Amino acid sequence: MTIYFYNQQDTQFMWREWEKGLFPGHLLYGGTHFERHGIRMVKHRYYDTCKRWKLSLNTLWQVLTCREHYDVLYGNAFRGLELIIFLRAIGLYRKPVVVWHHQPVKKSDSRLREVMARLFYRGIDQMFLFSEKLINDSLTAKKARPERLHIAHWGADLDYYDRLMAEEGTLRAPGTFISTGKELRDMPTLVNAFNRTTAQLDIYVSRAYLGNDYDDIFSHLQLNANIRLNYIHGMAFRDMSRKVNRSSCVVICCQRSNYTVGLTTVVEALALGIPIICTRNEQMPMDIEREGCGIWVDHEDTEGWQKAVEYIANNPEKAQEMGRKGRRLAERLYNIERCTADMAAVIKAL
Repeated sequence: MTIYFYNQQDTQFMWREWEKGLFPGHLLYGGTHFERHGIRMVKHRYYDTCKRWKLSLNTLWQVLTCREHYDVLYGNAFRGLELIIFLRAIGLYRKPVVVWHHQPVKKSDSRLREVMARLFYRGIDQMFLFSEKLINDSLTAKKARPERLHIAHWGADLDYYDRLMAEEGTLRAPGTFISTGKELRDMPTLVNAFNRTTAQLDIYVSRAYLGNDYDDIFSHLQLNANIRLNYIHGMAFRDMSRKVNRSSCVVICCQRSNYTVGLTTVVEALALGIPIICTRNEQMPMDIEREGCGIWVDHEDTEGWQKAVEYIANNPEKAQEMGRKGRRLAERLYNIERCTADMAAVIKAL
């Protein structure tokens, strides 16, 4: 079986880095592991544009002019696939379309948009979502049929992290915390909480991302000597993974959202066996407190963050046990091998 593999990012670059052991395979959403399930791929060529209409037109042209045989079109998101999906909905594109849906399907306030959305979702044959909550929320919109929605246990490329830990070791200084995510991060709450402690925090973030101007945000914050701010650029995944591996706790302080903000950081921490403090998010596929691998803190709860940080800093043995439980959870459920098996079963059934 062959799939046309659509990725919003530069698949060719990411693939080369993965082959060299410098990039985690789970960020290719199964692409690196499909062959183990008898699925080969035709790789979409990356097109660099911030204009959505240009991306959609380029994707349409690439897909319709593809001369290689494939059975299913598979995408890690539907952004850029909109025209193909509409053609599928009206019967002018004949291949099944399978995509990841990162947010819940929502009901529109606009009647016209709602009509167009209902047609749009007819053009998606199967969808993968990260959690049961995302599926349940999507079903309330009554646009996506329940038999087309599937949970895939998206998780880390454990081989990548095992090699990193073998090279770097796992000697982590107690009381060292790290924040590496850039999507919808609540930096004021995080900084104000750590300002109340003596724990060491390293923040790695881009200057701006998805409407958040972190450069401006930090210009209005006082950072005590225990907090170090570092701005990052480009795809520095290997360096970031090394820095996370040297820390004793991963912190994920997020703004409110209706999707799994912070999940990429969570699965990395699980793979490395590092405890987690995370803003409470019902959309997450795992309950880090119930699994014993982390601590939830409510949104904008500075005092709650302070208490969680101090608990981890003052109880290193319990923190290490959280990390071990997190790694076992990754091995059991949240890893790219399990995720790809989930997806392959759905795709091959088509």
